[in-house]
Amino acid sequence: MKKIFAYKNTVSLLVLLLLGGCKEMFNESDIKTNPNAVTDVDVATLLSGTLVGVSELHEDTDVRISAIWAGALNGLSRQHQGYADYIVSAQNFSWDPLYPVAGQARLIQIKADAAGDKWTKGVGQILETLLIAKATDLYGDVPYSQAFDDVKYPTPVFDKQVDVYTALQATLDDAIKNLSATAGLSFSKQDFIYGGNVSKWTKAAYTLKARLYLHTGDYTKAVANATLGINSTSGDALIPHGSSQGIDANLNYVFFKLNRPGDTGFDNAYIPTILQSRIGSVNTKTDETALYNHFITVGITGTGSLDPNVVDGAFTLDAPHPLLTYYENQLIIAESQARLGSNDKALAALNLVRSSLAGGYMNGKTFAATGRKYDAYVLDDFGTAGLANITHKTTVQTALLYEIISQRYISFLMQYEAFNDIRRLEKAQPVVQLPIPLYAGAKKPERFIYPQSEINTNPNVPTPILDQFQKLPIYQ
Repeated sequence: MKKIFAYKNTVSLLVLLLLGGCKEMFNESDIKTNPNAVTDVDVATLLSGTLVGVSELHEDTDVRISAIWAGALNGLSRQHQGYADYIVSAQNFSWDPLYPVAGQARLIQIKADAAGDKWTKGVGQILETLLIAKATDLYGDVPYSQAFDDVKYPTPVFDKQVDVYTALQATLDDAIKNLSATAGLSFSKQDFIYGGNVSKWTKAAYTLKARLYLHTGDYTKAVANATLGINSTSGDALIPHGSSQGIDANLNYVFFKLNRPGDTGFDNAYIPTILQSRIGSVNTKTDETALYNHFITVGITGTGSLDPNVVDGAFTLDAPHPLLTYYENQLIIAESQARLGSNDKALAALNLVRSSLAGGYMNGKTFAATGRKYDAYVLDDFGTAGLANITHKTTVQTALLYEIISQRYISFLMQYEAFNDIRRLEKAQPVVQLPIPLYAGAKKPERFIYPQSEINTNPNVPTPILDQFQKLPIYQ
């Protein structure tokens, strides 16, 4: 269960044969007209390979770029310094392997249908949603409705972002329906996320629905779905890692420690700033010292450098990495309830997260007890003279929102959801934002640029090509 990347050898040939890119989907001669013609690969094996792909795509370069553009990480050298300077072009981005792995998720559903296997189909639909959501969250309008039939749609259209979101919600609704079937085929040996636990996958689907509703500002539906979502840390969807480099190692560790030490770090990033503001402050109910040390260690790549903690913290060789979590689920409820005017319900959800943090839990690991304090808040703490109103907001609602947003930002370190938040909060009402400084220039990045390979081969790419400073449609 822990050695997830051991599945690579089993499925690498499959990946190469089936999946070459958004435009090259199912392009081998023996399957070009019928993806189901791949009869020698069972759906369970395909599931394991797809989970590997989904895992890699949540720890990849795109996630690091998003962390830099959210101000949580800084690019200090070589290519990543360019990202911190917001200097990018279409050559910096790629849909390989994002769309190929999404194609595998769709193929899981085709094969599961053929086998009458609703449970595995439901998981395939959740994986497809995770991947297409990443695509639209980073790029805006993207291919979806025509993305997986290379014969009929060799140059797929780009669906409007709002339509992609609507379609993803429908896909998740169907996934939940499939997972609620009274019986299905077991996939416990191939499922290194939940071990074949259908109930946990169902809760994850509701949390993912809540995430997407939060993005589009439908707070009532966000609350309704999160209420059915991941309801304890034992339900976290975590990518497990082990101690074998090249097999099951945490990819953040591989990058920070082995491949590119010093290319990125927390020097002049906002994560140290926000954590330090919650250490020894007037907010006597909070002490983030232990979490600071869990994320950050000093002096690995240089004297006094603020480096990712690859020694004994969040980014060790075997550290799990989050896909969907209880913390995110509760903070969706907290923010949504606050925006709906239910401060008491918002505070209750926030305090549930703080209670778990007080126990030292963060994404499958436990951080130190010394310097760890998360006492429960009361609403008076967010009044004009309240100890948690450190930025002197004029209302309890906005002060509480600031605390919730701060907790989300900290919890989402090295997840692209932090970049979603930064852009989303420019529009969400009432407007409450973190004072994250820009690394370069007067504008901050708002989107990834369509990959050059797609521009070269697909005449349906929207024109003119929008640069990295143009807002996504759902955040305009």
